[in-house]
Amino acid sequence: MRVEIISIGDELLIGQTVNTNAAWMGEQLLNIGVHARWVTTVGDRHADLLHALSIASSRADVILMTGGLGPTHDDVTKKAACEFFGASLTLNKKVLAQVKARFRKRGIAMAPVNEEQALVPDNAEIMQNELGTAPGMVFKRDNITCYIMPGVPGEMKGMMTRVVLPQLRKRLGGRTILIKTLMTTGVPESSLFERLNNLDEIEKQARIAFLPSLFGVKIRLLAVSTSRPDAEKRLAAAELMVRKKIADAIYAEEDISLVKAVADLLLERKKTLAVAESCTGGLVANLLTNIPGSSGFFNRGVIAYSNDAKKELLQVPGQTLEEYGAVSAETAHAMAEGVRKISATDFGIAVTGIAGPGGGTAAKPVGLVYVACSDALETITERHLFANDRQGNKQRSAQAILNLLRKQIIKDDV
Repeated sequence: MRVEIISIGDELLIGQTVNTNAAWMGEQLLNIGVHARWVTTVGDRHADLLHALSIASSRADVILMTGGLGPTHDDVTKKAACEFFGASLTLNKKVLAQVKARFRKRGIAMAPVNEEQALVPDNAEIMQNELGTAPGMVFKRDNITCYIMPGVPGEMKGMMTRVVLPQLRKRLGGRTILIKTLMTTGVPESSLFERLNNLDEIEKQARIAFLPSLFGVKIRLLAVSTSRPDAEKRLAAAELMVRKKIADAIYAEEDISLVKAVADLLLERKKTLAVAESCTGGLVANLLTNIPGSSGFFNRGVIAYSNDAKKELLQVPGQTLEEYGAVSAETAHAMAEGVRKISATDFGIAVTGIAGPGGGTAAKPVGLVYVACSDALETITERHLFANDRQGNKQRSAQAILNLLRKQIIKDDV
């Protein structure tokens, strides 16, 4: 099934509104085993809409359009669709009654222009809008089905859930589609690809996709079969092959953040944590305390930005700072041990680095970061070299220290 999504609105083209509709629709299509082949964004111009429909109808079996169904002058989708599919607009009394009822319920007088929303194509199936006033439409011609929905996210999602996705699922027949998401961090996409090596063997069981971001790579496995037991078998086999090669990089098997996964580990194991931060300026503590129930594991956070603060608050030896500098494995080690001891927690973690854009040297460039994790038995440090971007470096540093903590928590599980 070849599907094209057409998003309509000048506000999308000029960046005033982010096109979240297309992203959500693509995700929902994937959940039923359909990959959207094209996403087109077009402005509120009649001729441009006709051109977009012409292109889409030449290459897609299903067209999903959103936007431009309101009552104002720049809402031209309905008229363009009528011209393209050879329809005439007629008054639908049922739709008109629904529009009037919605305005009455809200205690607002309905402007005459809203009556235009009850004018619907005479050759289209009408999709009821349970959250708004603009009905959706379904046009069919030859082997093409075109679903037209409002651009308001809630209204579009309602129609997709109630009408579009069930109809598409029916067209697909008795296929079973199962998806497993493996969340990874700390290993670049290219390295994961190399470590997985022969993807052909994995893809005999399930399709694999790499979805990189600033915080890691999401690996998506999708198994398709005519029966659920076979799909489950294929998905399990593919996951096992992936885990054998990159288990150390996987922190969750559901789409959650690393900080959520770490918080869950701490809560499950009843472990406590204290944080010492320099270059991240409290970002790590903020992320951790954004998690509901964080009081069950989080003891305190110390922002020790200056050398004096590191000595006074974390008991970092002055000799360590003088000999190795604030940005060093030795200082990160002392910070992690110091915050753990003064807090009497199970774990102490620390981060120190050069966020930039200034302050770097040839020996210690911008983006150099050291993280450390201390428990009662040992203190582990890691060196990272990120980019010349202050905000990005802070975020990557937070991710690095949380991942080191995760590895320390589960070190005895293997």
